[in-house]
This record gives sequence, structure tokens and C-alpha cells, in this order.
Amino acid sequence: MSTTSCTLRTRKFMTNRLLARRQFILDVLHPGRANVPKAELREKLAKMYDVSDNACVSLFGFRTQFGGGKSTGFGLIYDNIDSMKKFEPKHRVIRAGLKDKVTKSRKQIKEKKNRVKKLRGGEKNKVL
Repeated sequence: MSTTSCTLRTRKFMTNRLLARRQFILDVLHPGRANVPKAELREKLAKMYDVSDNACVSLFGFRTQFGGGKSTGFGLIYDNIDSMKKFEPKHRVIRAGLKDKVTKSRKQIKEKKNRVKKLRGGEKNKVL
């Protein structure tokens, strides 16, 4: 962490019970700093909103304003890890370290896709 601090402000805060999360737009004021790491933001938000596990906080889509000093992005705080795994896109769950990345070659993926195209109905789910 840098010696200069940053200020966090949330806008358009809403509770989304259907997706078991709180969602908001996050404004980060960081004068004298190029950017603030998401890990540091996740830590501060977890403290602000009394979150038990930092992994339940998901931050993405940050853009730094022209001239620097301010960044804006989107934040989600899930009620628990299970709901995060259920509703978050796979790439964000992998980035959070909650799931391992599946390493398949491009050719394997395409061959599976073509095998599945030849099948109908529930049989498609059985293809490995």
C-alpha cells in the first residue's frame, strides 16, 4: 500500500435479494496516485460494510478519469461465497481465486462442440 490514502464513495447503492448481493457504483478518489489496487479496495469495502470474507466482494469495470485522481467502477458484495459462485460470471470467480481455470486446448473445445451438434435433447449433457 502506498503512503497516500484514497477515499471511497458509493453511489446508486441497492440491495438485490434475488441475486443475494448488494450492488453499487464505486468512486475512488486517489490524488497523487496513479491507481489503487483492487485488493486494497476490496479490503476497505469489506471493513466498511462488515463483510466476513473479502472474497465475497467483487470489483470490476474501473476507469480512471482523464487527468487522474479519480476512478469509477462497479462493485458487488455477495451475502456468502456460495451465492457468489452461483451468480458471478466464471471469469470473475476464477480471478477471485474461488475456482480453478479449466485448461483445455482450443482444438478439444471445438471437437466437443461439433460432437454435441450431432446430438439431440438430453444426450448433449452426457458428452464429456
